[in-house]
Amino acid sequence: MEQKTLVLGVIGADVHAVGNRILVYAFTQAGFKVVNIGVLASQEEFIRAAIETGADAILVSSLYGHGEMDCRGLREKCQESGIGDILLYAGGNLVVGKQDFTSVEARFKAMGYNRVYPPGTMPEVAVEHLRQDLGISK
Repeated sequence: MEQKTLVLGVIGADVHAVGNRILVYAFTQAGFKVVNIGVLASQEEFIRAAIETGADAILVSSLYGHGEMDCRGLREKCQESGIGDILLYAGGNLVVGKQDFTSVEARFKAMGYNRVYPPGTMPEVAVEHLRQDLGISK
């Protein structure tokens, strides 16, 4: 089975690196090739890395609460760049304040994200979803 490639990073003006490192470790241990673009990443950096590496998915992390703003338009930019059908996942503290996650998830799905995760989601959940969405059998 060919190894699937993930582009992972923390979007926007966010410098939360610890969770990013935990995710890199978890996804690598699960058998994925992880391209970590680190913190303070722009949408363009995610797309450039995905194109350069032939990535199968883009995983966007945000912890400082402005993820909704930072993530808006990423699907459209992917489409314009020729990778419109790439898997897009987002997770973390994506919005400011306490908001019902169901409505947050609905807004992100309306923006074209395939999966959306609330704060505190364990990496194994996303690993399982990646396996399902990429057609990987255990």
